[in-house]
Amino acid sequence: MITKIDHLGIAVRSLDEAVPYYENALGLKCEHREEVASQKVRTAFFTAGETHIELLEPTSPDSPIAKFLEKNPAGGVHHVAFATTDIGGQLKQAAGAGVKLIHEVPFEGAAGKLVAFLHPKSTYGVLTELCAPKA
Repeated sequence: MITKIDHLGIAVRSLDEAVPYYENALGLKCEHREEVASQKVRTAFFTAGETHIELLEPTSPDSPIAKFLEKNPAGGVHHVAFATTDIGGQLKQAAGAGVKLIHEVPFEGAAGKLVAFLHPKSTYGVLTELCAPKA
């Protein structure tokens, strides 16, 4: 059901400060910016081959990204997202394997995808996102 790594989520303090690094130093183009109010973040997307880079800037001090930045002041890799053809089935498979789910029901995330997260305490320290196109 997993088809590829969809994207790497990278926490940053400021999109305006971070985007020029990806564009000028790495030669990538920012293709899309979006605010995801439900997650209290602003995002910026880049494509590197078949994988996307998602920069995440907190919009509130109580957002998950703000909390991550408190523990990791320089920012850094926040999560790995896997594309799946069946997000519900993938969640059931993970739960059946004893993985703690942060979300038992997928919700709308950035870029109009359905997303759900697996708890890093069950995934060897890696916050794992599952994502799929909306049906």
